[in-house]
Amino acid sequence: MKVLVPVKRVIDYNVKVRVKADGSGVDLANVKMSMNPFDEIAVEQAIRLKEAGQADEVIAVSVGVKQSQETLRTALAMGADRAILVVASDDVHNDIEPLAVAKILKGVVDAEEPGLVLCGKQAIDNDMNATGQMLAALMGWSQATFASEVEIAGDKANVTREVDGGLQSISVSMPTVITVDLRLNEPRYASLPNIMKAKKKPLDEKTAEDYGVDVTPRLSVVGTAEPAERAAGIKVGSVDELVSKLKEAGAV
Repeated sequence: MKVLVPVKRVIDYNVKVRVKADGSGVDLANVKMSMNPFDEIAVEQAIRLKEAGQADEVIAVSVGVKQSQETLRTALAMGADRAILVVASDDVHNDIEPLAVAKILKGVVDAEEPGLVLCGKQAIDNDMNATGQMLAALMGWSQATFASEVEIAGDKANVTREVDGGLQSISVSMPTVITVDLRLNEPRYASLPNIMKAKKKPLDEKTAEDYGVDVTPRLSVVGTAEPAERAAGIKVGSVDELVSKLKEAGAV
């Protein structure tokens, strides 16, 4: 069984995001970029399936700018077997919309015929949480989202989902699309020897046109602004004063 893992290049989660002075978007100049953390978890899970003998090949795929090669090399260094880069934009500020990404991924899935697609539940840059679900709908496949446990049992995948009320256990038919949550696993660090080996692993380059997909944006960003700064707190000298302040604020 092949496992396909889409990965996205995003601003590193340790970096403080800066908004451009004109409010037109996020400043990406000299900013460290890395793999979306949820996608790292998906790559790790795919590698674990291969190590357990339940998968034969792990394929990482990224849709975006040419610089996404670095992200794919990280996936290869972690243990993916090969990678596919679909160059869909020349501008690092242009975020390909989820529907376009899903259509491109459908083309990749049609060509590669994997038995399982593992996605991060969302990207930390736009928080769309839509690509995996859209891909499943386009393919006519079953889907399981927000997975915190995944077990492959023959032609079924048993998945524990994190939902608002707690945990939900479901069984879906293969092939399927699974989007993974934070508590599924702890991604491994790529060792130096594996980083060197990753440079020799195959990385195919495609374009959106190869899959007949139009990536012209359907949404436009009207403006970008930083969150409002939190107001300073106040100290109170007694419980009575605290209750009085809460009443004044309408909290009680």
